[in-house]
Amino acid sequence: MNTDPTHNQSFFDLSNLNSLRQDALKSAGDGDASKQALKKAAQHFESIFTQMLLTSMRKANEAFEDTDSPFNSSSVKFYREMHDQQMSLELSNNGSLGLADLIVQQLSPTKSGYMPASVIRTGAEIQSDKIASGQHVPAQDESTVQAHNKDQAKSTSHAEPVQNHKQDPKSFDSPEDFVSTLWDYAKSAAQKLGLNPAVMVAQAALETGWGKHVITKPDGNSSFNLFNIKADSRWEGDSASKMTLEFEQGLPVKKQANFRAYESLKDSFSDYVDFLQSNPRYEEALKKASEPSEYLEALQQAGYATDPNYANKIRNVLGGAHFQSAVSSLLRRGVN
Repeated sequence: MNTDPTHNQSFFDLSNLNSLRQDALKSAGDGDASKQALKKAAQHFESIFTQMLLTSMRKANEAFEDTDSPFNSSSVKFYREMHDQQMSLELSNNGSLGLADLIVQQLSPTKSGYMPASVIRTGAEIQSDKIASGQHVPAQDESTVQAHNKDQAKSTSHAEPVQNHKQDPKSFDSPEDFVSTLWDYAKSAAQKLGLNPAVMVAQAALETGWGKHVITKPDGNSSFNLFNIKADSRWEGDSASKMTLEFEQGLPVKKQANFRAYESLKDSFSDYVDFLQSNPRYEEALKKASEPSEYLEALQQAGYATDPNYANKIRNVLGGAHFQSAVSSLLRRGVN
């Protein structure tokens, strides 16, 4: 027999709100009671959210309903709304959406089990994804990207004047310039993996927005990190710091992170190869190097990036107008 007094509660029972308030007051200083009160409050919030979701779905469907239908009368709508409200409460109590559990995890006094996100981008970097995949970026979004570039150049108040590397450019004029500059480096590195060099260039294009968002070092010079590989405890070289977003209990949080810094673009490609070959978790991905789509999927599954659309985004770059135009330009010049 179910003895939980909230099991058969009604959406229209306003005493539930007072019950939540009383539970919160009584649970002060009591860990277990506090968790129960937090759980009830989270479920109540989830029921409100679910009701809003159902209401939006109903409104979206009304445009396609027959106005003369007996099922579209005001009386039917009234009772249907009541049904949706009660259903939202039942869904919340049953944990169908799981939103209440996430709220409890986030607000619980004891937090653990943080999950890092290696590729969760800021607003400006999201626009870089659009540029990399050949999508149109509105003028106001382009200004955001430009502002981001300026912030990157001002990483410290005592930065030295920017010095261009003797061998490699600090920035690229166009996607064609990006592809043609990296192609020989990619070709040499890709041979070691049995990978199509186009895949490596496309991944670099996605990670850096066609080279426009390469992380800079404190002195203002480029890190030449084309694949945004982080500088963990195993890295003994130079590093560059950048604000990024990390997942903590499934929610993104801004954090400062260190990334590897190289002396040249060639070093970036070489370290990318070493990084994959020396890490056992990428073994399955390397086995599928001959099949670009499967390789990218396996790379994502191995945890190279936490972005759930990471593989698709690189595939979009490969098939995008910018990339196809750049490769065609190389072929016309006889580069293979």
